[in-house]
Amino acid sequence: MTSSDGVRSYGGRPVADRRAERRERFRAAGLELFGTLGFAQVTISALCAEAGLSRRQFYEEYSGSEELLTEIYDRIQATARERVTAAALTTAHADLHDVARAAMNAYLDAVATDPRYVRCLFVEAGGVSEKMEAHRVAGRDDWARYVTAAIATLPTTTCTPSEYRATAFVGALVSVVHRWATADERPDRAYIVDLLSDLLLELARSHSDGEPKPYGSEHT
Repeated sequence: MTSSDGVRSYGGRPVADRRAERRERFRAAGLELFGTLGFAQVTISALCAEAGLSRRQFYEEYSGSEELLTEIYDRIQATARERVTAAALTTAHADLHDVARAAMNAYLDAVATDPRYVRCLFVEAGGVSEKMEAHRVAGRDDWARYVTAAIATLPTTTCTPSEYRATAFVGALVSVVHRWATADERPDRAYIVDLLSDLLLELARSHSDGEPKPYGSEHT
């Protein structure tokens, strides 16, 4: 039914609110099952049972489990960027090393404190399909652009790194955090934060000639 103000409702609650709650329950179910059992081992029926919802309700929201995994992946990435941004802004007037440490601490808080996040982000999102792989690569490139733009705003930065340099940092960031978060024996978190901060500072302080020329352009 539709209320007097034009908002669709069901059982006295706006339909949009009910759908948002439903999607949140499916995301929670997906995070739990994908993050513990693995994407390939999880059926739609298992997701519905975990969420306490029906298959009909699932397919009203998602085309399949891959779309749900993509949404979970995007949520983790967005939260990480939001926290890194907030941390950097909070320490914007501090020493550059403190800014880098705050940013790397915020990233670890967002992605590495829950093993389910680590698995969904660094393991399960890879190799699902060509579409998901393209999405994952696009996400990596988004991070490279984000890092490049963030460094350009630092008052003590003398240059803007190319996106290829930023991509190299993102690759190192992901590899280090994944290894540390999944290792049986691992160094203290402070060591990882310092390591990543040093890499970020090197990127911020390195001199760059800008974006590289296309391959072969030097011969044209």
